[in-house]
Amino acid sequence: MFILVRIVSAVFEILNLLIIGRVIISWVQPNPGDMRWQKVIKFIYDATEPILGPIRELLPRGGILGIDISPLIAIFALQIIQGFIRDILISLAI
Repeated sequence: MFILVRIVSAVFEILNLLIIGRVIISWVQPNPGDMRWQKVIKFIYDATEPILGPIRELLPRGGILGIDISPLIAIFALQIIQGFIRDILISLAI
């Protein structure tokens, strides 16, 4: 059962890293014509948009002071969900 807890934790950690990567990509804005980065950027956006999109729809247009805080909310929510799932899995193992 503890292996399952580690797998779930790893999945949530990867999601957090992808969200952070998306934020960094939005700051750096690499050349979209560069084929090496195009696939990586598309993968990151495709993996994170199902999480960030619904959060962004709930927030006011333009975010707070024009800043998109959906990644921050998503990371916070993912940490809470990960904790609940971990606690449930550990309680089932006992």
